[in-house]
Amino acid sequence: MEQAAILSAGVAGGLSFDRPALKSIFRGGIDHTGLMMGDGDMSPGLEMPPPGRPAAVLVPLVDRAEGMSVLLTKRTDHLQHHPGQISFPGGRMEECDTDPVSCALRETEEETGIDRSYVEVLGRMDAYRTRTGFSVTPVIGLLTPPFDTRPDPFEVAEIFEVPLSFVVDPVNHEVHSREKDGVKRSFYVLPYRDYYIWGATAAMLVNLSSILRRDRL
Repeated sequence: MEQAAILSAGVAGGLSFDRPALKSIFRGGIDHTGLMMGDGDMSPGLEMPPPGRPAAVLVPLVDRAEGMSVLLTKRTDHLQHHPGQISFPGGRMEECDTDPVSCALRETEEETGIDRSYVEVLGRMDAYRTRTGFSVTPVIGLLTPPFDTRPDPFEVAEIFEVPLSFVVDPVNHEVHSREKDGVKRSFYVLPYRDYYIWGATAAMLVNLSSILRRDRL
């Protein structure tokens, strides 16, 4: 797929960041104070499994001329886990992975076809615990165009981008709730155009927003 075919559009407000600003923010390390560390943080009654099953995702910040964006994928509808949901490229750590960074870059290549040579790793956030038993390490990376994408047809239905300024603006951070078996679960949602970004992906984006906004406020 040609890089130009990636969907990227929309009007977004909020703060803007360029490459030097992002590199400066992450160069000093990440302050995790106040960030969400798992699905249970917003839902005290939610039963959480013990930490386990390490995984990693890449949070790709694309350095576009019109402004930074975040690259995301939409999972295919036939997958057993999280079908049709919006996610970062990534997955569980394998024996071939030396650390979360190598896992995130490998999974990104496999799912999107984007070679790791286009990615400059800036840092990583603490692992985020999901209610499905994964401890997911978000790896922050700068992605330099032009690049081609080759979505894995089994896992990835679509690759698209959301303006970083939209992600950073707290006006776009909605809190939704669902109740099941008498337990109320609350979670963040970032509705962008026809995309319903929620769950762990939305929580990690809200965490990223908190990190970036601390530098500007």
